Amino acid sequence: MLCVRVWRGLSPLCRGGHLSAWTRTQSRTAASTLDLSGMYPPIATPFTPEEDVDYQKLEGNLQKYAKIPFKGLVVQGSNGEYPFLTEEERVEVVKTVRRSLPTDKLLMAGSGCESTRATVQLTEKMAAAGADVVLVVTPCFYKGKMDGRALIQHFTKVADSSPVPVVLYSVPANTGLELPLDAVVQLSQHPNILGLKDSGGDISRIGLIVHKTKTQDFQVLAGSAGFLMAAYSVGAVGGVCALANVLGRELCELESLCVSGRWEEARGLQQRLIEPNAAVTRKFGVPALKQAMEWFGFHGGACRSPLQPLAEAETQQLRRDFSSNGWL
Repeated sequence: MLCVRVWRGLSPLCRGGHLSAWTRTQSRTAASTLDLSGMYPPIATPFTPEEDVDYQKLEGNLQKYAKIPFKGLVVQGSNGEYPFLTEEERVEVVKTVRRSLPTDKLLMAGSGCESTRATVQLTEKMAAAGADVVLVVTPCFYKGKMDGRALIQHFTKVADSSPVPVVLYSVPANTGLELPLDAVVQLSQHPNILGLKDSGGDISRIGLIVHKTKTQDFQVLAGSAGFLMAAYSVGAVGGVCALANVLGRELCELESLCVSGRWEEARGLQQRLIEPNAAVTRKFGVPALKQAMEWFGFHGGACRSPLQPLAEAETQQLRRDFSSNGWL
């Protein structure tokens, strides 16, 4: 049961004053009522042989995803190769998804940039393009200076300005930086910060975040299928999982089993997902995810340079990771 969230605990330095009262009220009202629970694939970005965004193949994938009971889609997350896209491409991909996405599905768009100013500007563009929620990754180029104070100020300024609710994004495998727990707890008090996607895989941390933010109706999403069941067991409400691009129905089934408390069945399914999930994430990454998408009837294709296609031995290992668990 969601309740009205109260803005407290952050210093005046961190509070903005440049947005209209109407926009603030609208955004914060949305944040206080929006339910994130469910499964989201962080969709891949198809490219042509010339490395242009292939919007026709993207549309084809969207039509297939519409038949799977996802809560929504994450667009321009890590698996969408957003660091390799221009700002114009990032916004256009979101517009394309918005046109195709059923109205009952949520569109969560990645709007994180290295500077606060750029993140604020792109967040506004993503909202105008049709995003219901923005996913904001931790800035990391100057990671040695990205302490709790800097990150609290960054996310607060973004949330103050955002026309839509904000979800924090901690992905230490890519950024080399974990959003500190104390910062998460403090940021959870902001009425326009709705939740956190945590891709670190530390279940004790996820459980502690859920525990320390429970009075704020702060919603935590597991950032990987490899620990989805464990995350549900400590209070996560859903998942943003790369493997959902390939085994979307199966991950929705795992979600259903966890929510209904059918833990024995959930455990068997979770165990069969661990190896293929590792293969398309930390082991071989986005090139493997795109290869697996091709095997399962989606448009994956090549990545944008400098990401390279899998070597033959890697492709064979990827196939074994799926076939040995009964998926191919």
